[in-house]
Amino acid sequence: MHAGFCYGVKRAVETTKKLKSQNPNKNICVLGELIHNSQVIKELENLGIKTIDTLPQKGDGICVIRSHGASLEILKEIEDKGFEIVDLTCPDVKKVQNKAIELADEGYFVIILGRPEHPEVTAICSNARSHAKNFDDVFVAKNIEALKAIEEKIKKQPKVGVVVQTTQRIEYLKEVLDYLSLICKDLRVMNTICASTSLRQNEAKTLAKESDLMVVVGSKKSANTTHLAEILCNITKTIHIESDCELDNYKDLIEKAQNIGVTAGASTPDYIINKVIDKLSKGENK
Repeated sequence: MHAGFCYGVKRAVETTKKLKSQNPNKNICVLGELIHNSQVIKELENLGIKTIDTLPQKGDGICVIRSHGASLEILKEIEDKGFEIVDLTCPDVKKVQNKAIELADEGYFVIILGRPEHPEVTAICSNARSHAKNFDDVFVAKNIEALKAIEEKIKKQPKVGVVVQTTQRIEYLKEVLDYLSLICKDLRVMNTICASTSLRQNEAKTLAKESDLMVVVGSKKSANTTHLAEILCNITKTIHIESDCELDNYKDLIEKAQNIGVTAGASTPDYIINKVIDKLSKGENK
């Protein structure tokens, strides 16, 4: 079952810890949360790895670029402040950035399917705009309604290219493809949803069909985890929790359920998943 850390998240966490162990006397910080999981962030802080939201006037030591990536403007600012940069952007996210750049270089109107405020999308957008002829030649669409709002503009584009936030739902991509194929002269779509996300979603959907309650474990800030919960709630009763402590809030649902399925987001450590499973297994008829 594909649940818990994906390889990009695992790489980011393990490499950051290794950086600190190899440089015990050097300041190591991460701009923004390395991954969307508060327990992991606390663990890193206990090791002396700071999570910062804003850059200091003068950099000191190593600044880690989190798994979601960073905009070109932020990367330059970190460098200008005097930090040594260690880029731990997930390789799959890097691929999306490169595909967006490729489309922009070839003169496509670039549409990024994802949440505009998400750091991964911000970084993809920055990379695409750095290669686009005009700032407005790159557009982020959080849903199909956002695209319909600029339908006339899309119709005027000679070429339209699409990339996708790695953790998006495949259903959203299909919906967009059906819509754009009717209004675009030249449409090029890059399915950049990562394999781990697709496998996780497909396996969870299969499990949900056999369960009368699904428990999704992971941060409420995590895009892939919230998408997982959104998908599953259309199949069966679904709850989204961050830790085993929250199970107490759903005692009635849990007691009534005969078959409970558990899955988790890509930034959820195994020990948190196991605590949830252990607590559920101690309940009656579970």
